[in-house]
Amino acid sequence: METGKRNELIADLKQEILEDPRLVAYSDDELRQVIERHIEDTGMIISFRDRPFVEKGVFNAIRGLGILDEITRDEDITEVMINGHDSIFVEKHGKQYRYDRKFESAEDLSRIITLFVQRAGRSVSESNPIVDTRLLDGSRVNVVMPPIAMDGATVTIRRFSKTPMTVDKLIEVGSITTEVAAVLELLVRARYNVFVSGGTGSGKTTFLNALSNYIPKTERIITIEDSAELQIKSIPNIVRLETKVSTSKDAKEITIQDLIKAALRMRPDRIVVGEVRGAEAIDMLQAMNTGHDGSLSTGHANSAKDMLSRLETMVIRAANIPLEAVRQQIASAVDIIVQLSRLRDHSRKTIQIVEVLGYNHETRQIDTNTIYEFEESENTTLEKVEGMLMRTKNPLKNTGKLLDAGIYQTI
Repeated sequence: METGKRNELIADLKQEILEDPRLVAYSDDELRQVIERHIEDTGMIISFRDRPFVEKGVFNAIRGLGILDEITRDEDITEVMINGHDSIFVEKHGKQYRYDRKFESAEDLSRIITLFVQRAGRSVSESNPIVDTRLLDGSRVNVVMPPIAMDGATVTIRRFSKTPMTVDKLIEVGSITTEVAAVLELLVRARYNVFVSGGTGSGKTTFLNALSNYIPKTERIITIEDSAELQIKSIPNIVRLETKVSTSKDAKEITIQDLIKAALRMRPDRIVVGEVRGAEAIDMLQAMNTGHDGSLSTGHANSAKDMLSRLETMVIRAANIPLEAVRQQIASAVDIIVQLSRLRDHSRKTIQIVEVLGYNHETRQIDTNTIYEFEESENTTLEKVEGMLMRTKNPLKNTGKLLDAGIYQTI
């Protein structure tokens, strides 16, 4: 059966079954039996090869996520962008393509959105039109509903590999070198506080997953995220915390700031925050400054200097603290910034590793020291970026944590 005819049959069967007033009361098994009967009643001759696809297609259209189920089966798709029911784009291998299918209607897309948002324990409505949540497979989802989204419901899905990212994979794809990997291992083992910074789609969460492999397995880790994405499998003593959105007047919203405060009472050796982007910055910095060295986090910024400036802004917005005091706190809390970037050929690279030296009372600025910097090679072109992280002539200056950890190697 041609794909078009099969999809048309699925749509017709779905519409027939949706008219059944008993549909809501059917269990999944009962619904499958109803679908089988409706297929037989059509009188169409459907091959043994096509029938399972039709049955599953109808079931997913009613109880599942419709086209989203189909899209999420393709492991090569890393990003899904839905701009209304009839406009879907996907990203594969770093390039965007228009998807050749669409949702049946705006109502069909709205139904599917409501379904996966409810599964995650959240709600979406005209009064709450913007929601961050996740699918059952762990994919991160942002939803913006009408009337905010003027051309129809907008859904953006960031998908993650089912297998956790490792440093070996980062080396394989050219994000870092073996030398840089060895340096990062020493820094994580020695409990340097590390911020992974980068723009949208630069691979911050992926990189954080890889770095977590260097945390000693004997430590207790608390992870804190808006939507659980981290896949830290190497640590047995791990607690995963996720924020909670208020869904009613009586339900209390639980923020990242709340979770950091709670984590400090859980006897963590390290705290890993998926992304710092608001008032929680001050709590994260205080945790780093009060005996929780070795903490890891990510932040959205286009350079290491920009990351420091953004942290300043977050803290100042959260508390009435003089700028000089804020900078001193940041400088004493953050040790290393790993800057990522998505380059013009859509490849994701580590472009800088920067040491935060401290607060300079003369200039009233935070001094930094670039340890590694990405340099393009002669073979680079407009279409393909070639190059690698190169060691600068600047040695690591704050070696105290290395020595405390019994590591006498020079970085």
